[in-house]
Amino acid sequence: MTVIGERGYHHGNLRRVIIDAAVEAIGESGIAGWSLRELARRAGVSHAAPAHHFGDKAGLLTAVAAEGYTLFADALEAAGDDFLDVGAAYVRFATRHRAHFEVIFQPGLYRADDPEVDAARARAAGILERGARTVAKSRGDDGTARIAAWSAVHGFATLWQSGALPQRLGDSPEEAVRPVLTLLFGD
Repeated sequence: MTVIGERGYHHGNLRRVIIDAAVEAIGESGIAGWSLRELARRAGVSHAAPAHHFGDKAGLLTAVAAEGYTLFADALEAAGDDFLDVGAAYVRFATRHRAHFEVIFQPGLYRADDPEVDAARARAAGILERGARTVAKSRGDDGTARIAAWSAVHGFATLWQSGALPQRLGDSPEEAVRPVLTLLFGD
């Protein structure tokens, strides 16, 4: 557990400290396994500091979701337009940014209509859709093919996270997903 003293507040980065503490807590205990009071303790700040900056847990999770979608969009964009690469980037993001991944796909926990969340989500969705379009070109119904492609990578990422996939797939989720996507969607 990382503990950051009151000093962080005096440097003007308390918001960042609290978001980092939330991401760490979610990574360790899941979305429901922490409280604002616990985050304050973890961050070494007053128990009122998280509520002062974010209002409530939903406000803090909104900030985590906005950051998560931005990181997600950056990861997908860096992969290019080929769906195999985008799919591998999707799975890589899910495993390297587990807390953000858990939050962004549970919109009932945060303010999904927040403008920053909405913009970051739309950017990520546009990049994912562009990658999935390479699958859709050979499948006829573009909308259905894009949903199938998204469902495949999201399902794989979720199964990997839960430990439900066989060990024989290896240690690299982004490499393990490639043959699955090739089998499902081909070239």
